[in-house]
Amino acid sequence: MKGIMIQGTSSDAGKSLIATALCRAFSNEGFRTAPFKSQNMSNNSYVTKDGNEIGRAQGIQAEAARTEAAVWMNPILLKPQSAQNAEVILLGKAVNSLSGRSYRESFYEKGLETIKEALSLLADQYELLVIEGAGSPVEINLKDKELVNMKVAEMADVPVILVADIDRGGVFASIVGTLELFTKQERQRVAGIIINKFRGDITLFEDGISWIEEKTGVPVLGVLPYLEDHMIDAEDSLSIQNAVPRAGEGILDIAVLRPPFISNFSDIDPFYYEDDVNIRWVRHLSEAGSPDAVIIPGTKSTIRDLRYFKEKGLADWIVRYAAAGGSIAGICGGYQMLGRRLIDMAGSDTGNPYEKEKGLNLIPADTIFHKRKKTVQVKGSLHSSTNLPIKEILDGYEIHLGETVLENDFDGNRLLLLQNGEEDGYYGNDGRLVGTYMHHIFHNDEWRGAWLNSLRKQKGIPSKEPVRIKALKDRKYSELAENMMQHLDWEKLKEIVFSWRKQNEMA
Repeated sequence: MKGIMIQGTSSDAGKSLIATALCRAFSNEGFRTAPFKSQNMSNNSYVTKDGNEIGRAQGIQAEAARTEAAVWMNPILLKPQSAQNAEVILLGKAVNSLSGRSYRESFYEKGLETIKEALSLLADQYELLVIEGAGSPVEINLKDKELVNMKVAEMADVPVILVADIDRGGVFASIVGTLELFTKQERQRVAGIIINKFRGDITLFEDGISWIEEKTGVPVLGVLPYLEDHMIDAEDSLSIQNAVPRAGEGILDIAVLRPPFISNFSDIDPFYYEDDVNIRWVRHLSEAGSPDAVIIPGTKSTIRDLRYFKEKGLADWIVRYAAAGGSIAGICGGYQMLGRRLIDMAGSDTGNPYEKEKGLNLIPADTIFHKRKKTVQVKGSLHSSTNLPIKEILDGYEIHLGETVLENDFDGNRLLLLQNGEEDGYYGNDGRLVGTYMHHIFHNDEWRGAWLNSLRKQKGIPSKEPVRIKALKDRKYSELAENMMQHLDWEKLKEIVFSWRKQNEMA
């Protein structure tokens, strides 16, 4: 199997972004390329064409590689539900909810077996794999049963490139420390180093490159600049803290409530590219302010996060905000919170069957949580009851356990008519109260533009044409690959990939 593995000296070092760039770069050179991450821990997920759930990063990397995303590209996905437990997604389907200790003790052998099967199937279908690690590969307390870093590199028998984040500081210590903590056999597999997120004059770091190479004996393949506005979906919510609000005259101020177990936060990404929109992530009442709109995003634990909002005073604030005529959009778990009652019949949301919680009571609907999760790509149009002149076919995906049932008298307040004949969501108060199960609804340009223009009208500022996000996305994959190739020794990296097995055989 030919391939390369990207490991990092820490979480959020940029592994996912670099793997995405490599997927496009190898695809550009004509190689049938697939991404792979054996085990992903993230609530930002991706629904494949056949209705399976994988980590969003691997779905995005498949798009960059110009191939169809499949469960074999991310056979194990862990979705945190609390500080102790995570839902285990195996080959695209939820199988259990386990604590960290239980997972390590009961799942390791099954995990190894599944990873071997996935690697074998991908090796039969593709010429080259771009494999991504997770966190740091030298967490000593976890190494004996790790399923995602050097163990996978050994199973696939591929070289490793170590990525270090210079922006966070301590880059020399993180590189040397990581290499020192590898076993001799593991260290021999590290064929190169990439310095990521560099700001400033690269000539000022030339002595640093020389020092790293002399100290470690491992070549530095390149120094990548800090990239902003790359439009590549982030893997986890660590990226939210790096989102920079925009400032300007007549700006639209949108507050996004940030629940502790936020999921699929990439729903918000398109707003960052509208130059008069300011996105603020809100966790405390003191941060709420007087926004032009509020978005309540998805969550892996709706009832638990609704209780969090109640404890923080944000739930009462939302109710007052709605009564004063404020604009609110709820997506998935956020949509569920807008209703009257949440009933966890199967215990699938809280872990406790028949547990109940009062919602915000803004929508005449109840949500009942069942055991079976719905994961599906969806398309549809705006419901005729919205009276909006938008002909765009909206597309997105659904990932949810709950079923939200509206009162019969409110059948005319639906947001979407899906192509499968189902109705979805809620549209009320002349569009000031919107809820939907469709993730990425705001990635649909005409709908996002219409929603923003309604806010602009209320604020007394001119309407605007939306940024065409969909047209930009594929171009951004190529720009990312081109940027990386400008700053990497690309020929050296390819030599590492294609000569690795030959070098091992000679040794």
